[in-house]
Amino acid sequence: MARQARKGGTAATPLALVGDIGGTNARFALVQPDGSLARVRTLATEDHPTLADAIAFYFAKFPAERPDRAVLAVAAPVTGDQVSMTNHPWRFSIAALQAELGLARLRVINDFVANALAIPHLAPAERAQVGGGAPLAGAPAGVLGPGTGLGVSALVPSHDGFVPIQGEGGHVTMAPADARESAVLDLMRRRYAHVSAERVLCGPGLVNLYNALCELDGVPAAALSAAQITDPRTEAEEPQARAATAMFCAMLGTVAGNLALTLGARGGIYIAGGIVPRLGAAFAESAFRARFEDKGRLRAYLAEIPTYVMTRSEPALLGAASLVAVR
Repeated sequence: MARQARKGGTAATPLALVGDIGGTNARFALVQPDGSLARVRTLATEDHPTLADAIAFYFAKFPAERPDRAVLAVAAPVTGDQVSMTNHPWRFSIAALQAELGLARLRVINDFVANALAIPHLAPAERAQVGGGAPLAGAPAGVLGPGTGLGVSALVPSHDGFVPIQGEGGHVTMAPADARESAVLDLMRRRYAHVSAERVLCGPGLVNLYNALCELDGVPAAALSAAQITDPRTEAEEPQARAATAMFCAMLGTVAGNLALTLGARGGIYIAGGIVPRLGAAFAESAFRARFEDKGRLRAYLAEIPTYVMTRSEPALLGAASLVAVR
């Protein structure tokens, strides 16, 4: 299990660079010979023209500790040599990036595959359970997370241990669960060719929900960011901001329950991403868990499946580090 290293360097060359490349931030760390993570840094993607530039900037900070291999988790489908970020303009060739950086080995995976790989390595204090249920050993587990977009992955058992599943589950069609959600999604369908789960369950999605609720209620929408919408001070003054956060949590419960049913995820469903951990106790008190279980005849089945919020920072770096020794 990769651990957070103490501050200060080590004499040995790090085993590898690991990265978690999202639409807003690129996070990097060095995997030390003892398996710990050191030199964790977060860079704003908009500050760098290309991914190679961001990595070169990071390496320039630690020139004496440059490894010759890397595992990068990116918020994009990884289906071949060419990778295009879903919510950011960066595009790159894996082979060309490896050559440009002078790496002996480079492995590129989807960022939520990395989050899934982190699940077995989480300490009890690095996850917070929401609702009841208990994990079944050897059963599949799912993970989804709202951030700049909505990532989804899973771990499924095999003869050689658990295997992560790469998919694009954030782009499934979003279904309403009540009349208010129907009205919101009807409004969005007039503007978008397809209203996916990601259209509502991410940072920009929170803004979409808030704007739609303001329009339905006939009140002017303020120019609020996702962070402002979920701020308790804003919610106290803006009923539509409070309603948008509540709808966001409930809709996330719907999608999480769908994922659990599809996978038979009796090993649990994990929530990652940058938004939910910041909600803290408000998320546990939301309609998320009730909506997760609200599947008619399968309610009892879902009641036995635990749901967790990943509270460890940068879990995707942990998951990427688990692949460092895998050839």
